[in-house]
Amino acid sequence: MKITVSILLIAILPFTSLFGNGASESNAESMDIHFLIPGGAGGGWDSTARGVGQVLADTGLITGASYENMSGGGGGAAIAHLIETAGSKLTQQTLMVNSTPIIARSLSKVFPQSFRDLVPVAGVIAEFQAILVHPDSPYNSWQDVVDKFTDSDTPLKIGGGSVIGATDHISAVLAVKESGGDPRIVEYISYDGGGDAMTALLTGEIGLLSTGAGEALEYVKSGQARYLVVSAPERWSEAPEVPTYVEQGYDVIFSNWRGFFAAPGTSDEKVRQYSELFAAMYDSPEWESTRAGNGWFNQYIPHDEFLSYLEDQEALIRQIMLDIGFI
Repeated sequence: MKITVSILLIAILPFTSLFGNGASESNAESMDIHFLIPGGAGGGWDSTARGVGQVLADTGLITGASYENMSGGGGGAAIAHLIETAGSKLTQQTLMVNSTPIIARSLSKVFPQSFRDLVPVAGVIAEFQAILVHPDSPYNSWQDVVDKFTDSDTPLKIGGGSVIGATDHISAVLAVKESGGDPRIVEYISYDGGGDAMTALLTGEIGLLSTGAGEALEYVKSGQARYLVVSAPERWSEAPEVPTYVEQGYDVIFSNWRGFFAAPGTSDEKVRQYSELFAAMYDSPEWESTRAGNGWFNQYIPHDEFLSYLEDQEALIRQIMLDIGFI
């Protein structure tokens, strides 16, 4: 198993309490948070952890933040590390970012652990999926892609920044299936994070990219890539010109939640404090700027509801994976 680790520290900032969503000053004790990121730089996990950490530090909700990218095993290396080092001082102030793949990859046995082996802290955002192409691509709409795979048995190559059987793969196959295609025609090409996947699109290595809509927003704004379609129930405010699957007659609505997990043995009090930090963060203009810039949707799920939410998601994703033959 190859593990890639990089760490970036930001300066410790003065602490001032901004708890406006139910947290009290007595709970606002000075703390640093070490963010563990289970993939490489440039992907959705990376941008979420760094965006959240920066806002928490800039607003004084925490005294400082540090970041560690730990790739390997489809995210399993970071999960194993968090469990194996649960008793260390650093791990006791560590939060690991994760999302839908922790469920999908556990179900498909990419790694043996599941969210039940960790302590769910809170859900923070949701992001809808999109299909992107190079600006010079012959595809001008999702219907163009549908026409291609319905008229040919040629494999449809689609890249993504997650492993086989994870979010980018599932959403692409689901789109093909709901658009009348055989899911087996999808030849999914996996990259280590959204940054590598986008580079493959920009260099022409792949012609279609399945990724989180927000991850690609800056590339689209700068003219380096184009959206074909987004998996939201209605048009997305950050890119209102992009059609949805639904308005083209295809029943595809799919979002990827992102949230944070603590190591086993983390106290209920500390988990509650972490959860309240995220709740307070939403009130700040710094967060709104970060959210809008990344094209994220606010989706706060407090710690006392997060586990049941994950269990519901697990049931839903298991059925999708059964339907399309992943498990």
